[in-house]
Amino acid sequence: MDATRPSAPPLALCLGGLDPSGGAGILRDALTLAELGCQPMAVSLADTLQNGLACVRIERPTLDPIQCLETLAPHLAGRWGVKLSLSALDVKDFHRLCATLRHLAPPIRIWDPILAPSAGVGLHDGGDLRRMAAELLPMGDWVVSPNRGEAAAFAGLHPEAIRRAPVEALASPWLAAGAAAVWLKGGHAAGDEVQDFWVTREGIQPLERAPRLPGERRGTGCLLSAAWLGLRLQGQGDVQAAIESARRLRNRWQLAFSPGGAGRPMFMPLPTLQETP
Repeated sequence: MDATRPSAPPLALCLGGLDPSGGAGILRDALTLAELGCQPMAVSLADTLQNGLACVRIERPTLDPIQCLETLAPHLAGRWGVKLSLSALDVKDFHRLCATLRHLAPPIRIWDPILAPSAGVGLHDGGDLRRMAAELLPMGDWVVSPNRGEAAAFAGLHPEAIRRAPVEALASPWLAAGAAAVWLKGGHAAGDEVQDFWVTREGIQPLERAPRLPGERRGTGCLLSAAWLGLRLQGQGDVQAAIESARRLRNRWQLAFSPGGAGRPMFMPLPTLQETP
């Protein structure tokens, strides 16, 4: 073997919504993972009419996502992982998806449970997330990365409780449903600081505090959970990958733009590998 030839990158499978603008969804996931030296592959579980202003429609994709996933199966070997996010599949097809994932047994798994895009039409409620969790989480080893709104809906809490609900009340229902860990993202909490929490059955670990940054950015949840997957595939541990993902988001907060000058800012792509002279 040629010693100068680079080793194959780890593979990251993105299952989620297709935002045609690339501000969020599986296109944002793929950009983030490529920046971290991973080879992204993607299957749409929800096609959207969406841009930087709002999402106006969400539909099940035309091609069967489970067949698409099965087609990728020969590639899913060695060091690889999966990120699951927005799904417009019905109950039967989500069951098929979970059965296929159970068979494929991805070594690293993260579920970013999404109720709705940040602006525009919604898709799910807390009951939908609970039904999805009942299918997905019993297969084991899933990290779940909800924001406080998604966690409150899952727990059946009143929307007014989102900003100040105790971490345990927001995280424990996910653990009871079978999650290995809950990465509770802190952007929707009250106060001038943001703090995430890593929660397992062993306890609650507060992560780094940081000042709340001004303005909005599209795809923050996508960037965080995709970066976590990429960092894990590159060898970082669970908690350190969560901390580093949040740092990466803060460090590039000002590197945001609105394509064509329209809509909320999205994250600008970063350079990937440098070519060898």
